Amino acid sequence: MDTYFPDQTAPKQPSRRFFLKSLGVAGGALVLGTYAGFGSRAQAATANEPFTANAFVRIANDDSVTVIIKHLDMGQGVTTGLTTIVAEELDADWGQMRFEFSPANDKLYGNLLLGGAMGTGGSTAIANSWEQLRHAGAGARALLVRAAAQQWRVPVSEITVEKGVIRHAKSNRSCSFGKVAAEAAKLPLPTDVALKDPKNFTLIGTQIGRLDSSAKSTGKAVFSIDIRRPGQLTAVVARPPRFGATVKHVDAAAARKVKGVVKVVRVPTGVAVVARDTWSAIKGREALKVEWDFTKAEDVTSATQMASYKDLAKSPGLSADKRGDAGQALASAATVIEAEFEFPYLAHAPMEPLNGVLEPTSEGATWWAGSQFQTFEQKTIAAILDLRQDQVTVKTQFAGGSFGRRATPDCEYAAETATIVKATGGKAPIHLMRTREDDMRAGYYRPAYYHKVRAGLDTKGRIAGWQHVMVGKSIMIGTAFEAFVKNGIDSTSVEGVAGTPYAIADFDASIHNTHEGVPVLWWRSVGNTHTAHAMETMIDDLAHAAKVDPVTFRQPLLKDHPRHAAVLALAAEKAGWGTPLAAGRGRGVAVHQSFGTFVSMVTEVTVTAGKLKIDRVVAAVDCGIAINPDVIRAQIEGSVGFALATVLRNKITLKDGMIEQANFDNFEPTRISEMPTVEVHIVPSAAAPTGIGEPGVPCLAPSIGNAVFAATGKRLRSLPFDLTKLA
Repeated sequence: MDTYFPDQTAPKQPSRRFFLKSLGVAGGALVLGTYAGFGSRAQAATANEPFTANAFVRIANDDSVTVIIKHLDMGQGVTTGLTTIVAEELDADWGQMRFEFSPANDKLYGNLLLGGAMGTGGSTAIANSWEQLRHAGAGARALLVRAAAQQWRVPVSEITVEKGVIRHAKSNRSCSFGKVAAEAAKLPLPTDVALKDPKNFTLIGTQIGRLDSSAKSTGKAVFSIDIRRPGQLTAVVARPPRFGATVKHVDAAAARKVKGVVKVVRVPTGVAVVARDTWSAIKGREALKVEWDFTKAEDVTSATQMASYKDLAKSPGLSADKRGDAGQALASAATVIEAEFEFPYLAHAPMEPLNGVLEPTSEGATWWAGSQFQTFEQKTIAAILDLRQDQVTVKTQFAGGSFGRRATPDCEYAAETATIVKATGGKAPIHLMRTREDDMRAGYYRPAYYHKVRAGLDTKGRIAGWQHVMVGKSIMIGTAFEAFVKNGIDSTSVEGVAGTPYAIADFDASIHNTHEGVPVLWWRSVGNTHTAHAMETMIDDLAHAAKVDPVTFRQPLLKDHPRHAAVLALAAEKAGWGTPLAAGRGRGVAVHQSFGTFVSMVTEVTVTAGKLKIDRVVAAVDCGIAINPDVIRAQIEGSVGFALATVLRNKITLKDGMIEQANFDNFEPTRISEMPTVEVHIVPSAAAPTGIGEPGVPCLAPSIGNAVFAATGKRLRSLPFDLTKLA
């Protein structure tokens, strides 16, 4: 039966105060070692229950080893990487390794680099789990070895483990993990275990096959868009065409007549049409007649917005990084270069649009989603449905991409689903489904930014002063993460400029925070998407003005940063830097550090008759210990493919507050025909592993722009590049 509540107040979403409180709770959580929650003994293996060595390792009687993955895999391969860490310390055979996503439990599975809340982001998955999972694997191994030693009545020191086989050479006895799992479960958990010397690694650093490849290739992998629960209904939402607008009046009569439509309900984000299938829900939404109240709606137009940014940049903003006296240095400089850079809004556009299934249960509710912020989504759903946090079960599924989009501080799509469940009386599981157009227009974009830079050279060609003003909207101000904003400076706005590794004695960087109503969010590599481009393009400008080779120019400026210098040298060497190229061709270089990882790219381009072709990208990467070199290469290759479309054409624009793009026809991904050859060279390292999902993005645009300048003498600064300037 159709239900519509035109005169009732729509279910409210939790306030920002709630999220701040939630963040405080999460921040106070402490993951007490590997074995938190398991008491003094591991859990026993029986005919039906496998041996659970600790919070992360489960060994079945059939010898399979399942690693419990606390991070979302949205295509970056963490399910393989994290499983490899455990397998290495366990000395397991790769063929016996399995994985499954963990339940939402921040006490057991909190991200150690995100304040203890359970979540994936900032390229932290491998970095925060490295020591934790090494200890988990080593601890499980110690229990198995001790159990075998007791069974065979031999010293522990005489037992070896290799490729899943426990062996005592002197007595010529051996067994698999499953044979001693039950006995191992009876033993007290080890309080201290020895970790492998990296020189003895047999899996880490090798090219082993991804565990998810087969399931994704055959269609067996389950994404939230695949979830079907008994009695499940699908909901789509009619949202206002401008941010900040609200529902004034709805005529749902025609929508109710659409076959398959069950209910029409009002929610804080608009009007939800609930139906027995997606097609019926979409057709029902098309039949709605909604009158919107635009009293408080955003009415910005992109060109006007950028003009206002430029006005703000005429004066310094809040100080983000200051040393020496940049103004005085520039006043006495022999050469001064002034440049401006414009960056548009960008959509995340993951292949799988946002969706999730929320199922009311007798115990509470179950949320099926490609959940990136499990703790916050659990708390959000609980608050809306008047449940305790532990009454909400989160079942994390594979996600078809994210690039930051699924990690909203307000958990907006989880909240939207919960308000629909509440508004419909909690009588059926609700699958919130967004179309591509919904996903692109419903909000949350990489912020638009403007950079204005003045930099000088002295008579010897050395940098003499650098003034850098940035203008754009903070991602964190006004959200649950505002506690991380210090003195008005959101580090995600200025990262890559503030704290630059370049040895510039007189440096002054500042930021103007804008407050338009367009929702913004971290986008793959966050602030580094614009800061690296501005910095590396400007450095290239100075190198050419000084008549010094761009690689040579950077080297003394990086004298105190050997890892930057090393990737720069490696990329240049592998690319054949300095060797001649044909007319119309050029090489450009960039180097940048983000998320603890150091990347340099040398890009070769061809410019003919005003057409730009990206021929080759040579990347050098230092991400610490390379868990799986093939995954690292894939992430750099994928970063190039992801970012290239934003260099060549993509942008999100607004006219009178309305988003002008809606689908891939006018926000076109990189085509296969556009994809360059990508070569990835990994720096051998014994340092702890760092992120790789995002650091491949920042260097691409400046390396291309610098290559175009080398080929043509024409400088393209703003993104996406205006290729008409090459004609």
